[in-house]
Amino acid sequence: MKKIINHHTLLEIFMIALGCAIYALSLDMISVPNKLADGGISGITLLLRHFWGINMGLSTLILNIPLIILGYRFMGKRLLAYTIWGTVSLSFFLWLWRLIPIITQLNLEHDLFLSAALAGTLAGFGLGLVFRFNGTSGGTDIIARICQLKLGISSGKVLLFCDAVVLFISLSYLDIKHMMYTLLASFILSRVMDTVQQGAYSARGLLIISDKYQEIGRMIDLKLERGFTYLNALGGYQQDPKRVIYVVVSPREIPMIKQLIRQEDPKAFVTIIEVHEALGEGFTYNRPHHILFRK
Repeated sequence: MKKIINHHTLLEIFMIALGCAIYALSLDMISVPNKLADGGISGITLLLRHFWGINMGLSTLILNIPLIILGYRFMGKRLLAYTIWGTVSLSFFLWLWRLIPIITQLNLEHDLFLSAALAGTLAGFGLGLVFRFNGTSGGTDIIARICQLKLGISSGKVLLFCDAVVLFISLSYLDIKHMMYTLLASFILSRVMDTVQQGAYSARGLLIISDKYQEIGRMIDLKLERGFTYLNALGGYQQDPKRVIYVVVSPREIPMIKQLIRQEDPKAFVTIIEVHEALGEGFTYNRPHHILFRK
């Protein structure tokens, strides 16, 4: 019988809880003491409390119910379970951090710029972990996850847009200074979140068109110890068959491979593509060890 909960599932559950803990820490330790506003569902609950005196816990629960149903419609049972787990974890850690003395030990002297930078970095790192391991923390995270799955839109960008809309409405009771610093924190959050979610093993892909493709390929193998692939192509003008080299390297190897190509064929046509994540030999295992100074 197949195990329902395997090691990978346990890892995802743990990392979602860890991400929620970091996100809650940024709210309790930085955002609230420095009177930074919030976006998304949290920002809406602040609006409801300010104008109608509605309890934030009750409004958070009510607002999350239709979003969780929407998440079930588009994400399925597994992601729904992870969403509920993330929502419960976030609520738990928001309560827990208020009881631990570390909250009062970080004195930023109400420096709003430093507070916004640190709050955005911590929150982005925490939410990035949550999304990287297929979870959400409830609220507008569900909308961001649906947009990512169905429309291919970066979750960080969706959250930034939702936060900006809520913060704009929050101008009805916030001063412009705190609102702008909160928007700065939301921007940093989106960038850090996308970086964490897309993976630590960033790389660059190169498409190399040259009549000396064999010589270039040989040098890539000898000097960089990287594998490569020959792609069959057809010239657009003369309709002549060509071989295109496709190779993925780390960002620090770009100057070296450009030099190798220039030495073999100065007229080679090269395009460099940003690769958000590279998995496999040479990146996540069996990484080549390069000598800093070559003879």
